[in-house]
Amino acid sequence: MKKTVQQVANWLQQEAVNGQQEWITGVSINTRTLQPGDLFIPFKGEKTNGHQYIQQAIEAGATATLWQKDEPNMPTNIPVILVDDAEEALQQMAKAYRAEHQATFIGITGSNGKTSTKDLLAGTLMPYYKVQKTEGNFNNQLGMPLTILSLDEDTEFAILEMGMDGFGQIEFLTKLAKPHHVIITNIGEAHMEALGSRAGIAKAKFEIIQGLQENGRLFFDGDEPLLQELVAQEKGLQTTSFGFESTNDLYADQIETNEEGSQFEVHGLLNGQFMIPVLGSHQVKNTVAVMGVAHTIGLTDDQIRTSLKQVSLTNMRMQLVTCGSLLFINDAYNAAPTSVRAALTFMSTTQMRPNKWVVLGDMLELGEQEEQYHHDLIESIDFDEIQTICLYGSRMKVLYAAIQTQYPTVDVVWSEQAYEPIIQKIEQQADEKTMILLKGSRGMALETILKHFQ
Repeated sequence: MKKTVQQVANWLQQEAVNGQQEWITGVSINTRTLQPGDLFIPFKGEKTNGHQYIQQAIEAGATATLWQKDEPNMPTNIPVILVDDAEEALQQMAKAYRAEHQATFIGITGSNGKTSTKDLLAGTLMPYYKVQKTEGNFNNQLGMPLTILSLDEDTEFAILEMGMDGFGQIEFLTKLAKPHHVIITNIGEAHMEALGSRAGIAKAKFEIIQGLQENGRLFFDGDEPLLQELVAQEKGLQTTSFGFESTNDLYADQIETNEEGSQFEVHGLLNGQFMIPVLGSHQVKNTVAVMGVAHTIGLTDDQIRTSLKQVSLTNMRMQLVTCGSLLFINDAYNAAPTSVRAALTFMSTTQMRPNKWVVLGDMLELGEQEEQYHHDLIESIDFDEIQTICLYGSRMKVLYAAIQTQYPTVDVVWSEQAYEPIIQKIEQQADEKTMILLKGSRGMALETILKHFQ
């Protein structure tokens, strides 16, 4: 982005003071990460007031700043755009820049796999186009506008992750982004507390079509009946279904994994054998969604096959980490019943190492049924394949009790608040034949165990 102060003021239909022709080349809400040329956006919250940091912003190289009209002592040593509300102004700027931008916009939502799918899609397109994507978890009402405003003017594909924890939020984001294509990765149980049921979660995720451009296409998990029902109600909506069932427009089977990644067969819109350097059948399903998008925008099967071999995911997503003789699978970024079951399925089927351990942390934000969800994980553990189970967190106590009752000979340990019992067990009993899955919600920070061995 390269706009004058006056041009940005025109976007906002507001007044610019102290210099209208200075160039703005980005936006920032944080003086610690602000880059020279940025427009500083000072938010007012319950505990902090960004207007207090204007001098730091100037020293970091800010070109200009927004300034709420009800805030006293407007600075005179930097160009200022007066606004009624800084957050609304940020969103309005993003909307204006989006309207000017010529990139193809792709929106991604779902209960699990948003970030992995974003990474897979970006990696597939990058050898052939200029691509930018949501960085980190900038996927909400503040993060998405910042992402849009960070796009270079010559970016050809913008891949935007959309997160939510309640109704109406995806609708807001998709109407801001106005995507050409959208993906719904799956429907799980995350945010059950706010949305009440999986049907409620599906309805909230399906809001993504409300910003879809005319002739845009929805790519959706066709193995999910809740999404099938919602799609059936939308006459005229262009869709591509993906998954493992042969009824989908694009589906995968014959999945094989080793330390190099996952190999699989694809049928439907594309056909043939493909490979990704990523573990897990759930990541194969995410990849099939990506392949559908890449095919729709015009990449050939060979182009897709070549680029998929080189993709990489953000850390802590089925990430292989070797520590001495031990092999960890760090999937500790987040967890919900759907993604935990997927990771357990991988551990049951992989033959990379014979001695399989799982370290499971609490799953958060599951609402009134959280105890049942933790208990029911026992049905997804293959006790013939998984030798040792370590559980961490207060909610995992119910699973620990169930395992002790139903499988009294299984090697299982539970720790409510301390990592040390699990670390000690790994130190004392794991060896060069052991692979260890780390899977838990973000708040459980299971990567702490990995860091001990690194």
